[in-house]
Amino acid sequence: MFEILAARLAQQRAQSPAVKSFASQMIKDHTKSTNDLTAAITASGQSLTVPTTLPQAKQAVLDDLNKASPAEFDKDYMGGQVDAHQDALNLLQRYAEDGDVDQLKSFAAATAPIVQQHLDRAKTIRDELK
Repeated sequence: MFEILAARLAQQRAQSPAVKSFASQMIKDHTKSTNDLTAAITASGQSLTVPTTLPQAKQAVLDDLNKASPAEFDKDYMGGQVDAHQDALNLLQRYAEDGDVDQLKSFAAATAPIVQQHLDRAKTIRDELK
């Protein structure tokens, strides 16, 4: 949810065409991964739900992005994307290895390579903005 909301903000505020393109890809891919996660949870029979509100820390990041100056927005957004994707990749890789629910392990294993691609692209764009 954070990725989608931040990407929507980037589509409105970003100056760089590369950042806007990245944001569009994040909306598409993260909408798909959320749907895939929901399907994996349902298939697993677990009584888990995908959150519908952002944790306070993620909301604070989004609020800060909203306040960033036009000159700093792209750098701030891409720096945050590197951090968020590294965190997500670490989580997915750990769960794919050590998780205890087969359907969720499969989701994590299938999603990790896509997150790695996002991380690599985010790093490239961030570095080009410096």
